Amino acid sequence: MKLIIAGSTGFLATELTRQSLSNPLITSLITLGRKPCPPPDPSTLLPNADLSKLKSVILEDFDRDDYPNNIKSDLSNADACIWTIAITPAQLKTVPWETTVKVCRDYAVTGIKVISSLTDKRPFRFVYVSGANAVRDPAKKPLLLGDYCVLRGEAENKILEFGKTSGGRVEVAIAKPGIISGPTKETGVLARVFFGVVGIGKVRVGQVAGALLEGVAKGFERETYENEDLVRVGSGTVAGGE
Repeated sequence: MKLIIAGSTGFLATELTRQSLSNPLITSLITLGRKPCPPPDPSTLLPNADLSKLKSVILEDFDRDDYPNNIKSDLSNADACIWTIAITPAQLKTVPWETTVKVCRDYAVTGIKVISSLTDKRPFRFVYVSGANAVRDPAKKPLLLGDYCVLRGEAENKILEFGKTSGGRVEVAIAKPGIISGPTKETGVLARVFFGVVGIGKVRVGQVAGALLEGVAKGFERETYENEDLVRVGSGTVAGGE
């Protein structure tokens, strides 16, 4: 299968790439981002990693209604896409709200429309990586990062609606991980206490990647993967159980 990972240099995207290179079900891997995907660290590769199936595609401007023809050519005939591009809560203070809306919602909506139109594969599978605290009902806006949580929920709604109105062409899943940690990114003690108080769980980056790759390759077991689902499914995969 041909898989597109949107957001090629991020923490989760890097792990998705690492696992995909050793996944025999994935024969072609496209990383899509504004910057080139850095070469994988040989010391972190899993057994049987095949670097020849990796291609880095650079789209410098995602703020558009369509993609250039050369980009569309590289993205054509894909079986699935995992969309990880977003502004994180930690970045909100330095990024204008208008930009946050575009990156978290508009880029993804354009992405699923454009990429799904370039393939004849049925169904085309699309994962939107959101967050555990995103809310689809604005009336449930939380006190903490309320506008941001509503925005991510609005993006989820738009992505889900696109899948439901595609006539079976596109299958959509939403991933809602909690606090993602890994070998190079551990959550501090105070942060763990804080997120525990507000009810946000934790998950290893390998578990998230393992669960999402399982879904795009073999079919989604559910429309929305809550944090506990990502832990459960991801722990059952080879790389996610590390």
